Amino acid sequence: MSERDTETPSGRFQRLADSGLFSPVQWRRRVLFWTGAVVVGLAAVGFAQAADYAYGLFHRMAEHSRWSAFLVTPAMFALLAWLTAGALKPTRGSGIPQAIAALKVEDEGFRTSLLSLRVALGKMALTLAALLGGASVGREGPTVHVGAGLLYSLGRRFGFADAAAAGRFILAGAAAGLAAAFNTPLAGVVFAIEEMSGAFEHRMSGILLTAVIIAGVVSLGILGNYAYFGRLDIGLPLGRAWWAVLATGIGCGLAGGLFARLILPHDRGLRGAMGRIRARYPVLFAAGCGLALVLLSQLTHTGLYGTGYAQAKAILEGQHETVSSFGALKFLGNIASYWAGIPGGIFSPALAVGAGLGDNIAALVPGADASAVVLLAMAAYLSGVTQAPLTATVISMELTANQQMALPIMATCLLARAASSLLCRKPVYRALADRLIEGYELELARREVPAPSSGIAESESPLVEDPATPMPTDLPSDKREPT
Repeated sequence: MSERDTETPSGRFQRLADSGLFSPVQWRRRVLFWTGAVVVGLAAVGFAQAADYAYGLFHRMAEHSRWSAFLVTPAMFALLAWLTAGALKPTRGSGIPQAIAALKVEDEGFRTSLLSLRVALGKMALTLAALLGGASVGREGPTVHVGAGLLYSLGRRFGFADAAAAGRFILAGAAAGLAAAFNTPLAGVVFAIEEMSGAFEHRMSGILLTAVIIAGVVSLGILGNYAYFGRLDIGLPLGRAWWAVLATGIGCGLAGGLFARLILPHDRGLRGAMGRIRARYPVLFAAGCGLALVLLSQLTHTGLYGTGYAQAKAILEGQHETVSSFGALKFLGNIASYWAGIPGGIFSPALAVGAGLGDNIAALVPGADASAVVLLAMAAYLSGVTQAPLTATVISMELTANQQMALPIMATCLLARAASSLLCRKPVYRALADRLIEGYELELARREVPAPSSGIAESESPLVEDPATPMPTDLPSDKREPT
């Protein structure tokens, strides 16, 4: 068609018809995104309420009989380790590494093994079971996993199975999941850019924003306009109080880096020993981790079970009755829960650890508002664990509906990121995602020259390795995690 023809009414109409605005394929994709975002929002809200109910049952039981946890928690840990030993292995852990790995590897079989509807539903059910057993885990990471799985499955079901299109569904589902889980829409977008994709495509901006907005609207429509920890009117004036930025950034950043290092698998040292024991006796090892959590909880007034939301909120408000060592004990409780290999996230428990550490640091900075120091410590520890300072900054502000602390929080998170990298060189979610990818690639390499008696069918999907166990000794040295 010539340039002159496009100036006619029929030419202009044809040009509009050929554009993406009126493309039937583009509109089908948009409707799927919108529908999927609604589903993710409903799933996130339902999951949140079910999680609160499940942990509430355990909490009431533990209050009635402090010793009942000695039976219930180890038994639930053992049951979950047994249930996730087979087809439900991808449900273990946070769920964010699974979503990142699926985004990176453009293989339908690998993506389906991590994000199928069976895995998404299993993730929700088993995370609820973990909270019912008192595990020190959160629901936000699993919500990201579920959101990515739901949108990916919906896209595949209606014909968007090519690698590029499927990747967009995964990314949008993950962002919508985090936004709806915390009621933090801006953090959902930042998380998708900083943690999930590591880059930002202009063509993805509308997709991400639309998915996050719709999932957020669903959450707001059901739960109302709320801040996760309530609205805190606190600030940190310039001057001596800014020593709190330095103290929390370095102290909590190092603590977050230590946590990340301890949960990353390795073939030597303490982590190697724990990984080998768990690989050999997964059920007994998980029960032992559950028992360790219960024993640690006996040292506190409130226990170390669940997300730690109530304790973190009370510490923020200065009305807590937790022991002074709550932050350190919650840190160990989170390690025990993660080492068990059961489903559950680390976002909310990390915020609880940060609150406890911030309570200790506030006593060392008398010129600052104690609640402001606690908020800085929560953001710093989360930044130290994830090494995602922008996400930690935005999510900390949105969780408390506080913009006055924007600059101190940003400075603290950047400092914490630098401190964390001294102990853990690679961000924890990406390191765990790489572990999944390496296991997948190793399995593919093995199948290129199958043993005569292996009986492995070429049509089978590659195995999904557990990212929390040491890599096989035959893995090339350049694939190993640095110490």
